[in-house]
Amino acid sequence: MTNVDVHQHLWSPSLVAALRARREPPYLDGWTLYLDGEPPYGLPPADHDAARRAELAATDGLGLALVSLSAPIGVEWLPAAEARPLLDAYHEGAAALPAPFGAWAAACVRDIDAKATADYLDLGFAGLQLPADALADAAGYARCAPLLELLEERDLPLFVHPGPAAGGSEGPGWWPAMVPYVQQMHAAWFAFRAYGRPRHPRLRVCFALLAGLAPLHGERFAARGDGRTEPDPLVFVETSSYGPRAVESVVRALGVDAVVQGSDRPYAEPPQHPGHGLGGAAAYAFPFRIANPRRLLTGKE
Repeated sequence: MTNVDVHQHLWSPSLVAALRARREPPYLDGWTLYLDGEPPYGLPPADHDAARRAELAATDGLGLALVSLSAPIGVEWLPAAEARPLLDAYHEGAAALPAPFGAWAAACVRDIDAKATADYLDLGFAGLQLPADALADAAGYARCAPLLELLEERDLPLFVHPGPAAGGSEGPGWWPAMVPYVQQMHAAWFAFRAYGRPRHPRLRVCFALLAGLAPLHGERFAARGDGRTEPDPLVFVETSSYGPRAVESVVRALGVDAVVQGSDRPYAEPPQHPGHGLGGAAAYAFPFRIANPRRLLTGKE
């Protein structure tokens, strides 16, 4: 019975060193991140100080904060020979983080290696994060099937997070977060319904950033889709970057049992009130922060 944040990012010294060793995107020059498709981004070093972040988590009342590899940097889409050193560095650093941190594992999606992913999961990771653009169509689910079957075998959840943003380097700095990321999550939500659930009937899955608000298209889906409108009890969405109006709308569409707290710290701040102001914080704090994350992570009430 602990408060959980399912979505944070914290770059360990080993991951930082591995990114600084590269000369092609994704790479770090000091604390400036260079990616294909996005403007250079300066990372405040304090945001990735594990001791400071542990203090912030304690202030937030968290008993568990799950960190993940930042999928938009594109590590998962690199060829295996390039991805493996970065994935090794990420898992090594994430496994060594202090309490209250846990972590999602990561995997190469260009060259699938279920054995390597199983080895990472053996280190005690909560489940597996995959980029949304790897799960946006039938071909993506066919390619990633060995990874998803591994999760089903181990009764572990999937976390779907935006992947690299294409074509955002010439626009304003906020463009990737507001357009490609949201579009990816929207596509991933419906692709899971069309292709993911039929292939993986026992898989628990959580979509970042309220699935790009795709659940709010339920009425249109009822009119133009396959006619099924009931919520999937094994599907969850997390709340990062959204506030009361969006969260309440999604609760109305999916029910309160589908929503878990995610902050996306350090790129966004958690809400001041865990219930997001929905009819009083106390009414929603327990499901968002305790009961629903427990069902997502363990399958247990």
